[in-house]
Amino acid sequence: MSYQHILLTLDYSEHGDYVLQKGQVLAQVFSAKLSLVHVLDNIPMPQVAYGTIIPLTEQTDNALLEAEKTKFIQIADKLGIDEDSRWMVWGNPKQEITHIAEKENADLIIVGSHGRHGLALLLGSTANAVLHYAKCDVLAVRLQD
Repeated sequence: MSYQHILLTLDYSEHGDYVLQKGQVLAQVFSAKLSLVHVLDNIPMPQVAYGTIIPLTEQTDNALLEAEKTKFIQIADKLGIDEDSRWMVWGNPKQEITHIAEKENADLIIVGSHGRHGLALLLGSTANAVLHYAKCDVLAVRLQD
């Protein structure tokens, strides 16, 4: 069985490029469509409800949001991802990643994982949450701290 549509998650961590490279290689191996999602959950968005897709082509007066959009677009362009396969969403990462995957018929989600233990594991991680909530396969790429 091969994958047809891979949804790659982006988190801007110091090891994020490693996850992106894995996604790009797997998309080539399977000749799969590659999509990219980034969930904003760490910047204030007072006028936006959770689950709102952020338009990448519209300018706002929110400097933090514009910086996030610029980074996201640069990475998506570098990976050669079509404009209609890019999503920046405000909300809960687990919910938004799995929602986009389901809505866009992705059959593999790729997410980075730090492999936390103890209290950090109990508090949860995006990778763990996506793994348990997704209706498709999830590849957690191990990141070294």
